[in-house]
Amino acid sequence: MPKIKTNRGAAKRFGKTGSGKIRRNKAFASHILTKKTTKRKRGLRQSTIVNPSDAKNISRLIPYV
Repeated sequence: MPKIKTNRGAAKRFGKTGSGKIRRNKAFASHILTKKTTKRKRGLRQSTIVNPSDAKNISRLIPYV
C-alpha cells in the first residue's frame, strides 16, 4: 500500500493534541472587528476541539500530523 498524501490545506488549519483530539481555530476573527465586543474577540482567539462527528473525516486528511 502506498502512503496517504496529507491534505496541505487541512494540515495548515488543524492540528492534533497530545491525547489525539483535533484542534482548530475559530472563524470570524479576521475583519469587521469594530462591531464585535471585546469579550467576543477575546473568545475567538482561543482554539477549540473539533466536533467528534467531523473529527473522523478530518483525521483522514491529516494522517501524519
